[in-house]
Amino acid sequence: MIPALDDILDSARVVALPMHTRFRGIDVREALLFEGPEGWAEFSPFVEYPDAEAATWLAAAIADAWHPRPPAVRAEIRVNATVPAVPASQVAEVLARFDGCRTAKVKVAETGQTLADDVARVRAVRAEMGPEGRVRIDANAGWNVDEAERAIHALAPFDLEYAEQPCATIDELAELRERLAYLDIPIAADESVRKAEDPLAVARAGAADLLVIKAQPLGGIERALRIVAEAGLPAVVSSALDTAVGLSLGAALAAALPELDYDCGLGTASLFADDVADARPRGGLVSPARITPDPTALARLEAGADRRDWWLQRLTRCHALLAAERR
Repeated sequence: MIPALDDILDSARVVALPMHTRFRGIDVREALLFEGPEGWAEFSPFVEYPDAEAATWLAAAIADAWHPRPPAVRAEIRVNATVPAVPASQVAEVLARFDGCRTAKVKVAETGQTLADDVARVRAVRAEMGPEGRVRIDANAGWNVDEAERAIHALAPFDLEYAEQPCATIDELAELRERLAYLDIPIAADESVRKAEDPLAVARAGAADLLVIKAQPLGGIERALRIVAEAGLPAVVSSALDTAVGLSLGAALAAALPELDYDCGLGTASLFADDVADARPRGGLVSPARITPDPTALARLEAGADRRDWWLQRLTRCHALLAAERR
């Protein structure tokens, strides 16, 4: 059973977090936070997502606020730096915000940019990270197969750890993986997991070497753990550009995974100029402990009345969808 809507609304706070650098097309990240018996949780599907998809994010938040998290098998999570699609000249400034991170994920295939922009950015990241650093790229499904093959070939000299979601479809990923076998650069699936009707299809098709999993979009920790177990592939836990509250959910998922071979994308608090609590990495590490928002930060970052109303209406619609599913 899901809690009554009023039980969520009683503590609901809508916040707007400013970002250091434009990322995923936004300068301000909005989220709705609420408190349940187990602590604070976050509901923050991106604004363009339809209610049917957003309802899964609400299910994750409710589960986190009303049910205990699974036992942790590790006390700290090693995380990567995240480099938006900035000019190469800004790479050092971005990486400086990620204390002690030995891995960097670099956004590529940005609309309006060129492969030369991507090469320059990844080259700058490699120079900053040094030969021992790990560099991975994320195209967010921005290439077709031919574009992806050409781009990854051009970026291969920078010793890529893996390429995340270079193409949109499972068939494209499978074909690309065959074409790039000679490069020995693993393919990671993100959107093909979190936005798929069947999150295991990409694994069954042999279209990826590892999975990128996110707690909110997958409906919570328990479902994410089941997906990883059934897929039988290594997993990287990443954020959905969450506030500190949502990041703690992702860190709890990473802490509960039986195996965790890769640094996780849970250092994204460093992309924000302000947050409801401090979840930035220290020495390349974050804690999986629950986070309680700072009351003064909640007040400082409170969204305007129109945006609060928008989020509360969205919450109400998504709650109705979840309630209907459980009848």
